[in-house]
Amino acid sequence: MIYLDHNATTPPAPAVIAAMLPVLSGVWANSSSQHGPGQDAKRALGAARATVARVLGCKPVEVIFTSGATEANHLAVRGLLASAAPGRNRVIFSSVEHAGHLRLARSLAQAGIQVDFIPVRADGTLDMAAAKALITADVALVSLMAANNETGALMPVTEVAALTHAAGAALHVDATQFIGKQPFNFASCGADAVSLSAHKFQGPKGVGALLLRQGVALMTQTLGSQERGRRGGTENLAGIVGMAAALELLDDVGTQAARLTTLRNTLEAGLIRAIPETHVWCQTAPRLPGTCYLRFGQLSADVVLQRLDRLGVAASSGAACSSGGSEPSHVLTAMGVPAEEALAAVRFSLGATNTPAEVNHLLQTLPPLLVPLLHEEMLTAP
Repeated sequence: MIYLDHNATTPPAPAVIAAMLPVLSGVWANSSSQHGPGQDAKRALGAARATVARVLGCKPVEVIFTSGATEANHLAVRGLLASAAPGRNRVIFSSVEHAGHLRLARSLAQAGIQVDFIPVRADGTLDMAAAKALITADVALVSLMAANNETGALMPVTEVAALTHAAGAALHVDATQFIGKQPFNFASCGADAVSLSAHKFQGPKGVGALLLRQGVALMTQTLGSQERGRRGGTENLAGIVGMAAALELLDDVGTQAARLTTLRNTLEAGLIRAIPETHVWCQTAPRLPGTCYLRFGQLSADVVLQRLDRLGVAASSGAACSSGGSEPSHVLTAMGVPAEEALAAVRFSLGATNTPAEVNHLLQTLPPLLVPLLHEEMLTAP
């Protein structure tokens, strides 16, 4: 199988599995316990926290372990909002946040919180003029993804941080897609809180973290004594150790990013050459190195994915499933893409396990399957 769906999840690295196994078998005690085995677990937790802090450029005290990015996002948004000064009653998101994060935005609006959205341009980049107009003195919090999970478009985090802090508000960044694909340093990114999830960079599922800048007030959402009282619940020690091991593999992320950029550009150029009807979204915008979001004319994504499956290639579509069928991607809709084009969206997301040979195999085998379908579509078009 050729796996080209790394934005959805990544296969755990062998070093990650090797780091977790001894914890699962021998360091399984509760790190809050005072006995010897509990203290062994506590030391393992502290060592993992120190590794996470070192790699991500933060202090150990700024690391709050969670079950993943979704929990970290909820903790950040609800916790920072609850801690905001009186009179600050607005929360701002971008219009292209992850679908789950937009559900949180809607739940806040239903609870009576004023929620506004920063639009994006046709190339998927944030509309900074709109951002400047929206981020005013009554804003409690701005929540922005660092990189879009569908298009790969990068968001101007440092610029938004400057606007947000000038207005006296807090900035939360969902870096789920960014960390592991681009160099990252919490101390210099400008955000007050950053969410991440281990399974996006070859770590285990079910574990992540919220990085919270020291001194920033956060009202806990899950009561308990763990994580300095900021997130209750027994820590997933094996998962945390696995996440730390995965982060240690990212010390040379710049080299990996350059390799994936070359692979992605080769893939896109080859597909455009072999299938002229190919259109790549956000191709000229700053974007993640391994993300390729495209359509083949208006050929349904379902049809393309079926052909890819026959070839043993795993990819994804840009359509959301609903009880009545498929709906176009909210990201492409926000970019002004017509529904019929959005329903043709296919995402290839490359990662650490992909090779030039795999890309060349796809370029040799996919066009012969799609070109006849596109010609047939042209002949039957009204």
